[in-house]
Amino acid sequence: MQRNVFGGPLGTCGERPMTGFFRDGCCNTADEDVGVHTVCAVMTAEFLAFSKARGNDLSTPHPEFGFPGLQPGDHWCLCAARWREAWEAGAAPQVVLNATNEATLEIVSLDLLKPYAVDLN
Repeated sequence: MQRNVFGGPLGTCGERPMTGFFRDGCCNTADEDVGVHTVCAVMTAEFLAFSKARGNDLSTPHPEFGFPGLQPGDHWCLCAARWREAWEAGAAPQVVLNATNEATLEIVSLDLLKPYAVDLN
């Protein structure tokens, strides 16, 4: 059982659309997840535009892969390094810490994540 950034059970990030490296709704990770898809992020128009500009278009549907395209408000297991890159550019999306995998902490500190948390209060 994988843990969240607080050391507790990893919560579900999103099921509509189904997210996660394993498409299980959680930000689980494993050695084959070289992108470290561990940050449960809440999509924003600003972040989706940022990601598209960086070569990862998450908003365009690809029905041939069962991908509906993301919209603002969708929850998605984001690569930890992409979240950090967005933070550095001032475009970081909010995060759900209870559904963000503790493996994230190897790339992004909890102190950087907390101001973006939707589930602290």
